[in-house]
Amino acid sequence: MPGAANRPLLFLDVDGPLLPFGMPAAPQRSAAPPQPGVNPLLARLDPEHGRALSRLPCDLVWATTWMDEANKVIAPRLGLPELPVVTWPDEDDADIRLHWKTRGLVGWAAGRSFVWVDDEITEADRDWVSAHHPGPALLHRVDARTGLTAADFAVVGRWLTGL
Repeated sequence: MPGAANRPLLFLDVDGPLLPFGMPAAPQRSAAPPQPGVNPLLARLDPEHGRALSRLPCDLVWATTWMDEANKVIAPRLGLPELPVVTWPDEDDADIRLHWKTRGLVGWAAGRSFVWVDDEITEADRDWVSAHHPGPALLHRVDARTGLTAADFAVVGRWLTGL
């Protein structure tokens, strides 16, 4: 296992992976009714995701448009500590084939191995990361209709333990 400074990163998106857009297959896990002014999609958060993410041998980083709100709203509901947050650049990427997060995540990783979990990853992103990032990287696309599944955690876990 690499030292703490060299542990792989896991860049985590919220909308799609943690807050699926499709209708949940199982009853909502939240026992409390939705509160006025609270995003009703938060009831779709699965507390087991927090436990599963915490067990992975990596450093978790929010890579989401939720920015610091992920630490205030999402992390407590998942039982996660406050996590680092990627700050996104203001300028648009000239290469429209790339996801707007791709270059920023590679820069943030600064050569460290990383996993990126998102519902909008494409082959163009994988190709660009392969050509521009010196370390190992797994860009794992999650189905936004279902969010993270046991199969997704298995893929990510195998990749991380194989480093």
